[in-house]
Amino acid sequence: MERLFEIIDENDELLVLNKPAGLVCHPTKGDAWSSLISRVRLHLGTESHPHLINRLDRETSGVVVVAKTDPAARVLRKAWESRTVEKEYLAIVHGHVREPNGLIDAALGPDTASRVAIKDCVRPDGSAAQTEFQVGRRFARAEGPFTLLRVKPRTGRKHQIRIHLAHLGHPIVGDKLYGGDEDLYLALVEDRLTEAQRRKLILPHHALHASEVRFAWHGEARSFQARPEPWFVEFASGNGG
Repeated sequence: MERLFEIIDENDELLVLNKPAGLVCHPTKGDAWSSLISRVRLHLGTESHPHLINRLDRETSGVVVVAKTDPAARVLRKAWESRTVEKEYLAIVHGHVREPNGLIDAALGPDTASRVAIKDCVRPDGSAAQTEFQVGRRFARAEGPFTLLRVKPRTGRKHQIRIHLAHLGHPIVGDKLYGGDEDLYLALVEDRLTEAQRRKLILPHHALHASEVRFAWHGEARSFQARPEPWFVEFASGNGG
């Protein structure tokens, strides 16, 4: 049987997980395996009251912090709100990013021209958003040129990394919403993705992984790291092209 999730660390107050790609954080249907929080309750027991402190998009994998108690949740949420938490992501994007590093500073707000209600975009009247990036490696495969980036969001806007990298001209590989053809996203949610569309996307999920989260806990600096899934690692290795 498929395991519930990979546990990075666990104690009486915290449960830190490596969320698999393709799993929503909150339930959209009754199946206990269909969401991360439902799986957490299966792991902790029916009497548990876990709190997801950070959330990742359905297709984003990586570190998720769960508080097992109400007091722990209050402390952690204050840390997140105060922006004292450091987060690092890995992203594989289309094309070779020329600059070795940089800062994307572009405000974000609703994309009123989109058919997708949840879609945002860069707009001058939006909320301030900043994303740092650093080139890990540039590589090429049969499908084209790509870059592996290390990304650090300075702010926590919805879909921030995905929008900013697309705005830079280097959308994330497999991104159905911000990769240039939003019908791919609609096809996903409507369960009508064709094989031709899957080939266009190249990867089974978008290539964004929350690789590390750092914050102070009881006066001690803590760091939690998660390795990407095999399909991500294999593609980023540059082999097969």
